[in-house]
Amino acid sequence: MGINFLRGNPQAPKGHAIFIARSTNDPRTIFCTYCLVPPIPMSLTKYLPPLFAAQIPAEELRDAANVAGMPIPPMLEEATSLEYLEMLAERRDDDLCDIGTVSSRDEMSRMQMAALSSQEYAQMYANYASSLSLDSPGSPAIEEPTALDDLDAEELLLQTMSDRQKLAELGKLVGMARYALDGHDTALLKDTKKRMERIARLLAEKYRGTEVVAAAVNPDARGARLAELYLSRAFKLLDEEYAEIPGIERAIRELQE
Repeated sequence: MGINFLRGNPQAPKGHAIFIARSTNDPRTIFCTYCLVPPIPMSLTKYLPPLFAAQIPAEELRDAANVAGMPIPPMLEEATSLEYLEMLAERRDDDLCDIGTVSSRDEMSRMQMAALSSQEYAQMYANYASSLSLDSPGSPAIEEPTALDDLDAEELLLQTMSDRQKLAELGKLVGMARYALDGHDTALLKDTKKRMERIARLLAEKYRGTEVVAAAVNPDARGARLAELYLSRAFKLLDEEYAEIPGIERAIRELQE
């Protein structure tokens, strides 16, 4: 079931709404949460301390890069009564939305319903907001803050990594690039190359990150071996195993000839 507005206009959402859901076990039992769509683009990653951000997987950081609809609390909680919520919505001028039915015994479903309905409500608000315009000729233009894109979260994470972690991540992306080449996946290869170049720019020149990237995306069969050798050289340099480096560089030259 989608969102049913009990109060408010689905064509012009206010950006803040009380959600209600009825219990499948007892229709008289009402669950609720509050959905808020920030009027200004906001990225949670911008406010994370670097040390804390380093402990969070890149995928989760990317998810936090652009905040849309937020359910507060994140799970539907049992309400006092529908009448009380109707009174609150009226006094606070909130939208009041019925989002369906949910099992009172399934907390995961109550959390998922709150999250999914918040995403749907946020999309409705975004559609409405995109239709707004400043019609008054004398009104000054309002410049909306630029939202951080997905890769900004990855950039934040990379900056907190050690050289060893950066090289390990670069090694994973080399494998992804070779997979893209084998599968003739141009889009994946382009995206992977961009991510590798980001890491290479953050590495010292002695690690030859640029050469790793060039070898990784080289469709020639020697590319995979060259990338492997460049990475091996970088790790030997990092571990100060200098005696091993001349042999690796000799193998690189032989492949390049």
